[in-house]
Amino acid sequence: MSSEFEAKNQVVPAGPALPESVDANGDKLHQFITFSVENEEYGVDILAVREIIAWSEVTRLPNTRDYVRGVLNLRGSILPVFDLRCRFGMGLTEVSKTHVIIVLFVEGKLIGILADSVSQILLVSDSDFRSVPDVNLIVDQEYLAGLVSADERMVAILDIDHLFEPAVLRQSIADAEAHT
Repeated sequence: MSSEFEAKNQVVPAGPALPESVDANGDKLHQFITFSVENEEYGVDILAVREIIAWSEVTRLPNTRDYVRGVLNLRGSILPVFDLRCRFGMGLTEVSKTHVIIVLFVEGKLIGILADSVSQILLVSDSDFRSVPDVNLIVDQEYLAGLVSADERMVAILDIDHLFEPAVLRQSIADAEAHT
């Protein structure tokens, strides 16, 4: 069961945590927000998503990694924004009005990830997860929690706790907080 939604110029606030649910086979159910980066579809746990906003210019910080796009003032909170396309080794995103920033809660702090578009909310059970094959992927396997099928396509589920090097994440958050 999935529902389509648009994220064009709208904020999608995070709701309260949903009670844990199971399917008819007793498998735990998980919800993911799916989004695209360079024609590939990825997902993140919906419980980590705080909101989805339309692209807004960020302030670039000196001496940061290429994939640290900059910082954004979101209603008084300054958060770092990471360019996933660049993080995955595909170069900087040429942003347009259709790009979105997915605001995530990671290690007790807010961060933003830049994506091409948001696709849907995906509901999957434990038995729907597949391990990541040991092949030469564009995205390092350590960033992926697994793969799931959604209709006729595969969605790579990101492990946001391993997506960014802890030192880079902490430094980016500290840099963002220093610009308040």
